[in-house]
Amino acid sequence: MKSQMIFGRNPVLEALGENMDRIYVQRGLKEGTAKKIRGRAKDLGVEVIERDKSRLDEMCDYQNHQGFVAYVTDFVYSTIDDMLAEAKEKGEDPLIVLLDGITDPHNLGAIIRSSLALGAHGVVIPKNRSASVNGTVFKTSAGAVDHMKVAKVTNLGRAVEELKEKGIWTYGCDLGGETLYDTNLTGPVAIVIGAEGKGLSKKIGEKVDIKITIPMEREFDSLNASVAASVVLYEISRQNHGKKKKTL
Repeated sequence: MKSQMIFGRNPVLEALGENMDRIYVQRGLKEGTAKKIRGRAKDLGVEVIERDKSRLDEMCDYQNHQGFVAYVTDFVYSTIDDMLAEAKEKGEDPLIVLLDGITDPHNLGAIIRSSLALGAHGVVIPKNRSASVNGTVFKTSAGAVDHMKVAKVTNLGRAVEELKEKGIWTYGCDLGGETLYDTNLTGPVAIVIGAEGKGLSKKIGEKVDIKITIPMEREFDSLNASVAASVVLYEISRQNHGKKKKTL
């Protein structure tokens, strides 16, 4: 995955989208365009870093950056249909990971890494209020992002419904659900991981088929989102190990 530099107030604002890696803003700029860029970047999960003007001057070879320097990636997102096609081609049950409000790129990268290692066919993220694939995600995933399909959808709830319509059971990882180890996770499966602390949003929680909970040995009610995803994915792998796969 490669990054390309852009600079200038309007070019950065116009390019701010799903392929934006990170943005450097001149220290002290808070209002006007800076405020707009910060707000939109927060919604997209894009990191904003403050730097002194002299440092930005050096970064863009003393061209007129107007206080804004950014990097965009060449990462190409897939679709859920691409993921299902891969599962069918391999003769495997689909295993899809959906992320509900994961805004930390480190968590996203770690989840992609675990998803690849434990046999998932893709990771699905919403367009808004979610981390996007950027340099931090690439680094945290140890390069797994180059080998894992990632889809970005406008409506995560609709994506859950579409998977259910295709005969895929959807499981939401949340408090108060069935115990993970007592739940049958074989067959076509999609798991939904919520944001750390908040868990699944109410809307998504109402759409999944079953809520599952990771039992804790001590009185502690949450795990890091990427750790929770790894635990659930490992249990799915364990249950499927040695069993004949059923395909759609």
